[in-house]
Amino acid sequence: MNLIVLRKDVMALTVEVLGPAGGDSAALVRVDSGQAIHRLLFDCGEGCLASLDHAEVMQVDRVFFSHFHMDHVAGFDALFRATFSRPEPMHAAGPEGTARILHHRFRGYLWNLHHGLAGRWLVEDVSPDLVARWRFEAGEAFETAHPEPGRPFAGRIAQEADYSVEAYIMDHGTPSLAYIVRTPTRRNIDPAKLAALGRPPGPWLKELKAGRGEPELVKSLIVETPGEAVAYLTDFLMDDAAMDRLAPALAGCATVICESQYRASDVALAAANKHMTCAQAAELARRADVGELVLFHLSSRYTPPEWREMLAEAQAVFPRTRFPSHWGS
Repeated sequence: MNLIVLRKDVMALTVEVLGPAGGDSAALVRVDSGQAIHRLLFDCGEGCLASLDHAEVMQVDRVFFSHFHMDHVAGFDALFRATFSRPEPMHAAGPEGTARILHHRFRGYLWNLHHGLAGRWLVEDVSPDLVARWRFEAGEAFETAHPEPGRPFAGRIAQEADYSVEAYIMDHGTPSLAYIVRTPTRRNIDPAKLAALGRPPGPWLKELKAGRGEPELVKSLIVETPGEAVAYLTDFLMDDAAMDRLAPALAGCATVICESQYRASDVALAAANKHMTCAQAAELARRADVGELVLFHLSSRYTPPEWREMLAEAQAVFPRTRFPSHWGS
């Protein structure tokens, strides 16, 4: 298990990289507001959910696919089996074609006992200009893809009170989505200053936290704490255009989880297959000045000793680079 905890004092944002070195990969982001835990799954490779309790798999709120090559979706059956009939809807998103592919997966079973099932999947396709949406019902044996109102795509594909998710359409020979999860800036009352003011608590404090009320009181009593961010990047060409596009978006991210398919010396092979090298991932992290870079999704063309050399190559560019802790040294 690889668990990274960000800012426990405000809102816990944890990231768990799933899957072994050289195998399929995925990541689970947990956003803990203190009142609720939101679970966001990124990709679903074969066996990647095995390290999670079944109860937690059942509570995944959303699944985000980078793309639908087999090594990113081969573990989907385990997720679907745990969630297909739960009362709460499952939200899924991915590049254009996501709803069509998932509909095939939904219909790949015998559904003769489906009557009365409450399960619902809301699936979104992200294209350059539009987020299209469909609804699928377990009680209908997932037979029909019900079109729902779409919306323009402006970078953000999920917006909740406790978090947002941004998507960037990248080039893997097919569209592949890079993701950034952000928690919002938190506004809290400074208790010492409130006590010094001598005014009793009440509904006026809620108004103050919302930015309403006397400007001087807002300025003196409100403490703003910036939110945190974590990124999930995998399977796309890292050329100059991609570097220039992503580095500003990633600026200040606490953790970037990024593929490391190829050694630095295999840069031509990486470009031909529209992947990136360990050194390119590290250069992106350096330019964005992120908190740390966690490399995953390594190519099995290399041996474990070569993986360690790849880590060293990345650390030479960006020292705050590591592998997921559950991979060992």
